Amino acid sequence: MYKRTAIFIILLLIPVVLAAQKAKPMNDSNYDDRLLHFGFSMGMNTMDFNVSMKPGSPYQAEITALKPGINILIVTDYRPSIYLDLRFLPGVSFGQRNLGFFNSEGTKIDSIQIESSYLEFPVLIKAKGMRLNNSRPYIIGGINFRYDLAGKKELTGPGYDGDGNYLRLNKADLYYEVGAGIDFYLPYFKLTIEAKMSNGLRDVLNYNAAYPQYYNDIESLRSQMWVLSFHFE
Repeated sequence: MYKRTAIFIILLLIPVVLAAQKAKPMNDSNYDDRLLHFGFSMGMNTMDFNVSMKPGSPYQAEITALKPGINILIVTDYRPSIYLDLRFLPGVSFGQRNLGFFNSEGTKIDSIQIESSYLEFPVLIKAKGMRLNNSRPYIIGGINFRYDLAGKKELTGPGYDGDGNYLRLNKADLYYEVGAGIDFYLPYFKLTIEAKMSNGLRDVLNYNAAYPQYYNDIESLRSQMWVLSFHFE
């Protein structure tokens, strides 16, 4: 967890480092000055869980391996003022999480693989800094409604007993998102590199379909994502 947070903070500092570049010829930015413009986005994600166990539980649960996933989004950008944009980026994202269960001695006793296929509908506010040559740093934040098409799907693992109730997730979740990035103004379009953290607000574990040996010991299971995106506008 600490390593992932440190990496995210480093990515947030990229705009500060880039602000030290020397003066260069300015590329035309009329596409960025429009009241409304569009684009598309492709990115990579790692999906995680924030797991809380019930008091007195003999088990601990945590993600044992972060697997890379992909994001594909459509960019709709509305510019109400010079330094603020309102952005809507509907799209899809795919990823995987490996959840391991450990006893009180730290020995892994079980693990499962959880795949997610999300429809997502983020609404974000982008606060932009001053443009310096052909780049502009910004910070971004907002909410994202995600719907997991793989939610409530029957999952399997080493301890699966064939009853169809090993572990299931609820489909709908609401996230808050924060991040930062930098716009690069190229001759014919704008390329944006953005790092973002996304935290789920709801407990997504479906307790009516939990394998009782371990998963009923979970107090809450909240999704978390780390996303690196490349926007083309």
